[in-house]
Formats: sequence, C-alpha cells, structure tokens
Amino acid sequence: MNRPVPAPHEGVAVPASAHVSGGAPESVAAQERAALALLTGPTARDLLRAALARDGARLTEWDVHELHHRPGAGVTVGYTVTYDALGVSRSDYLLLSTAELSPEAVEAGRAVALDDGRTRVFAWRHPLDPELPALELACDPAQVSAMLTGAGFAVSPHGADVELLAYRPTRRAVLRVRSGGETWYLKVLRPDQVEAISSRHALLAEAGLPAPRVLFAHPDGLVVLDELGGTPLASALAADGAADLDPMRLVEVLDRLPGTLLELKRRPAWSDRIAHHGQAAQAALPEEAQRIAAAVARVQTGSEVARMGPVVPTHGDFYEAQLFVSDGAVVGLLDVDTAGPGSRVDDLACLLGHLDVLPALAPSVYPHVPATVERWLAAFDRVVDPVALRVRTAGVVLSLVAGARTKGEARSRLERAEAWLGDAALRKLWEIVGAPRLAEQTAANLALARVSPTPSTVE
Repeated sequence: MNRPVPAPHEGVAVPASAHVSGGAPESVAAQERAALALLTGPTARDLLRAALARDGARLTEWDVHELHHRPGAGVTVGYTVTYDALGVSRSDYLLLSTAELSPEAVEAGRAVALDDGRTRVFAWRHPLDPELPALELACDPAQVSAMLTGAGFAVSPHGADVELLAYRPTRRAVLRVRSGGETWYLKVLRPDQVEAISSRHALLAEAGLPAPRVLFAHPDGLVVLDELGGTPLASALAADGAADLDPMRLVEVLDRLPGTLLELKRRPAWSDRIAHHGQAAQAALPEEAQRIAAAVARVQTGSEVARMGPVVPTHGDFYEAQLFVSDGAVVGLLDVDTAGPGSRVDDLACLLGHLDVLPALAPSVYPHVPATVERWLAAFDRVVDPVALRVRTAGVVLSLVAGARTKGEARSRLERAEAWLGDAALRKLWEIVGAPRLAEQTAANLALARVSPTPSTVE
C-alpha cells in the first residue's frame, strides 16, 4: 500500500467550498452539523483532493465508508479512495477529521493540516493514525510476528494472521492475532494510556474478575491481551435472549469490582454528558430539535432529583459487547479502561440502554431482546432506584442517537429514549420537577444548540 508520510508543520489550504464556520460564534450543535455536512457531502471531495495533492496524487474516486461522531469532540470520516500517482492507479483508505489533535501528533507529521485560518481539518492515511503511533505496527503481520517473537510468544514459523476488529480514530483500535493455534488480542491506544490500562487490568485480575490479562505492553501504545473463553453476550441475546442468564449474575460481577478503583479519577457517566450528546443528536436530527431538547431536559432535571445511590466501583462502559457468558455464568469482562468510581445505576443503565437499541439495529437478529430488557429491568429495579434507572437509561439511549447509521434509526432511538422517560414509574418525578422547570430547561437546551439551516447529512 502506498502510504507516504506527510511532512511535518506543513498545511494545505482548505478549498473555498469547504468552510465549516465563519462570522459569529456558533453552538456546538451548529458546528457539528456543519462538520457532518462538510465531511459527508460533496465538499469532502475537495478536501480529499487537497490532501492527496500534497503527495502529488490526483483523486479519481471516493466513497464515505464510516462516520465517527464524538459529541463535543469533532467528527471523523473514513473514505475509500482511488487516485492516480505518476500514472499508476492506486487505492487507499483516508480519514478526515475536525477533532483537535495533540501538538505532539501534529509535530510528528502523521497528519496533513488543511487550514486557512477559519477552518481546520486533519487528513491522514490508515493506519498512520496521528494519535495512535502503534497502529501501523499492529496492522502489519510481519511487524506483529517480530514483536511477539521478541517478547517470547510462540509464533508460528509461518507468521501471524492479523484482523482489525474495531477502530475508533485517534482513540483506540482492537485487532485479533492468530498464529499456530494461538489467539491474542492487540489493543492500540494512546501511549500515555498504557500504564493506566495495564494497572486497571491488574487490579481486576487480583480481584478474581474474568478480565483478560495484559501479557505484554509496548511503549508506543499497545497491549497484548489473552483470549477469553465463553460466548459473546450479544450472540447469546441473538440466540434466545440469553434465557439461561440470571441478570443478578451481572450484578454480582459488578459487586466484585475491587474497592481500589475508588482511588482512581471519576469519569463522567453517559448521562453526565447529556448536554453534549443532546447537541450531537440535534446535529443528526435537526428537525427534531424540540423533542431532543425536551428529552435532554428530563434527563437533566430527573438526574438532579432521582436517588443515584452511593459512589461505588464501576465498570464505566458495561454493555453486551464487553461480556462473555457460558452456562448461565459471566466468564469474561472486556474494556476495563473506564473502570473507576461512579454510580451502580449508571452501569446498569448503560447495559439496558444498549440492549434497548438492538432490535431496531437488527430486528431479525434480536427478536428476543425486548423481553430480555423487561426481565432484566425488573431485576435491576430491586438493586437500584427504579426512577434513577429509567432516567439514566434514557440518557444512554439519547447518547446513541448521533451514532445512528440512518435518519430512521436515529429517530427510533429518540423514540425509545422518550419511552423510557414516559414510563409510569416516573409520573411522580415529573410532578416534583414541575412543568415550568422542564420548559425552562428545554428552552435553555434549544438556545444552547441554536438550530442552524445546515441540512442533516444522515439519510
């Protein structure tokens, strides 16, 4: 693959058609709507042309492959591109992002800055992620084989097969490595996170939790994890709604999280950032701004009144993709990066909120999940405050609106969030909060997000 590295400190002018903003300051929602339109609309072609021109290449074909929208932190889009370089047609994978990069990443020259003083967009070729310097190594089977062999792993003489499973630009990536009957997982992250992630894995292992062990750590931002047994919970949900899994087994896993996690810095839960998520949702569904602002207002005011419970050790991102099960037991727990102090209700709300959107995501795959949500909700109501659980679950579902693949899917998630907030168990809560307070907060949310004429780019 042809992947010339951009020279450091050199910017490329942004085409006149590709300005994100100008004039008076704009709200986060307005800026993100503009960024979505910029990076998924026809102006993206001009940006890709400008980035490739830096290497003397001429764009011939391009297509949006994947959208990554982080509320309040920018938009990144991946593209499959074909271009002509010295008369030879080549294909590649490029990314454009409005996210801010660290000074170190920019100075390292792993991304081209498209900047004219008003609009700043970064461009790079996969796997040369500017914030994940170890990703290039992790995506190269020969380099992975050499690294593992050097670290004492039993790598086959035939080398290793490497598969990219997940990639969140500038944040992290997960790859599976198979060699000689052995399987390992590579987690790529920012270099300054290696020590903290390794420490969290060690804390959970010492507590007897079924988290993968860190077998090797690379200072450039990579850890090697062992393989977990069992079946992914998502597969069990698809099969029969995880019928043999007592939801209290999930609570027991959370109960086993070590108290030493309380010494770590507390991270905001999904619903704690609902203002940002609400603006991102309005960027995806601007025509539903009023409904979104009203739903966000209920999460905000409801969270102020509901009983959140004590601060306890939490996972921080507890949902089906992180769990493995076998014979009715939880045998694997992934992604402990976010483990630390928090509220138990937020871990359970994270799980319910993610489950709740699965049927709309793949109706034929998850027909049993609605019944599972009802069964698990009844169990969790005995563990945490039912009012707080519904409010915070609604917050999680709202946070997923911006990541929907289609406008219909985004609207479905909004409707599900409204359903949680309209649950009969919350009737007394809204009487306590009062209609004037809800109206005031809704108006504040609308003012913050200030609807812009920029059209939505979600089809």
